Formats: sequence, structure tokens, C-alpha cells
Amino acid sequence: MKSFNQYFKQIRNIIFLIIILVLALPLNIFAEQSNSQATQLESVEIREYQGERLSSLNDFNENAIKGTQKVDMSEYGLEIMGLVQEERKYSYDEVINSFPHYKKVATLDCVEGWLVKILWEGILIKDLIGKGNVLAKAKIIIFHAHDGYTTSFPINYIIDNNILLAYKANNIILPQNRGFPFMLVAESKWGYKWIKWVTKVELSDDETYRGFWESRGYANEGDIEKSYFEK
Repeated sequence: MKSFNQYFKQIRNIIFLIIILVLALPLNIFAEQSNSQATQLESVEIREYQGERLSSLNDFNENAIKGTQKVDMSEYGLEIMGLVQEERKYSYDEVINSFPHYKKVATLDCVEGWLVKILWEGILIKDLIGKGNVLAKAKIIIFHAHDGYTTSFPINYIIDNNILLAYKANNIILPQNRGFPFMLVAESKWGYKWIKWVTKVELSDDETYRGFWESRGYANEGDIEKSYFEK
């Protein structure tokens, strides 16, 4: 009898364990499904940085020459071309992951009379081009946009002022209508120099080059302390 009772207890324990496993299995499956279906939330736009009040990305006016551009990221490449030792082409991820990131607050002043103060995050143009990669005869940098827009700057302006190519604004990835994937933070310049949807960075020796608005009478220098019309 004693051995029979022991045998019965063992059978009972095994059955009890099987019941627990059967009941627990759906809970594990539910937990795995919940984890696999978790969605990454977008960062929230910040409106203050280090005690400084910021504008909203909604405070911009839309004034692109062909409207908001939707860049096909499966085909996108940022080209470094022209008077360089080595021409290069980077994917979006390569740009983001291959260079140091920097933040700065800078104000965009539009010739239409509005302005926005934004926290920009991006990479330095001089890092992107590469130290020692610029040929000696290069004098200017021409930026090309997805919609055909262009503008240019003296190389020294870009290098000496640590000019950023931004991929974030107010702590969020640039929206399409704000220049995704990249927008130039052309500090101390009028808004028409802040080119959006950048696709090419071209080194050139053509100091007579004029971009889209500059070829239509706007000042090539684009300094905000001066008139935006060419004199």
C-alpha cells in the first residue's frame, strides 16, 4: 500500500505540472507577441534648450521652388564631387553613422520677414568632405538639392564657421517639409541660402557661379546684415 501511495503521488504531481505548463503557455505566447509588436515612438519636439526658448517647426513658411520634396531613400546617395582628390557617395545611414554629431542653436531669417530659432543637430560639412580631400584650386562649395535648387558659398565660410548639415531639428528627425534627409544650417545668411533636401556637395573654382535665387538678382553673399538684393 505504501508503494502504491507513493506511485499515486508521483502521477498526481506529474499531472499537476502538465496543467501548469498548459496554462502558462498562452501567457508566454502573448508576452512574445506583445514584445514583437512594440512600436518605436517618435521623439517629441523640444521648445527649450539650455534655458533658451525655441521656435516650433510649424513656424516655418513653405516656400520651396517646387513644393515639399519626397526623397526616395532606397535610391538616395549624398555625393561629394568636383575638385576633390576622391569623389564619394554616402547613403543616409553612412552619413549618420560615420561622422561626429554636433548641436547648435541658430536662427533662420527669411527675406519674407519671418524668422525661427531652432536647435539643429548634424555633421560638419568639413568632416563630410574630408581633411586633405579638397584640391588647392577649389574656391567655392555648391550645394545641390533634390528639386534642382542650388546655392554656393566660399570654402572659408563653410570651414571657419563649422557649418552643419542638419538631419535633426528640435530633437526630431527633419520632417519632409523641413528638408529631409539633410538641410544646410547657413548661419548668418538669409533663408534662401539654407538649402533643403541636399543631394550633392560640389567643390568648384567658378567664383562667378550663381545659384537659383542668386541668378535672379538676390545677393550671392546672402549676409543678413546686408540687403538680400544684389547691388
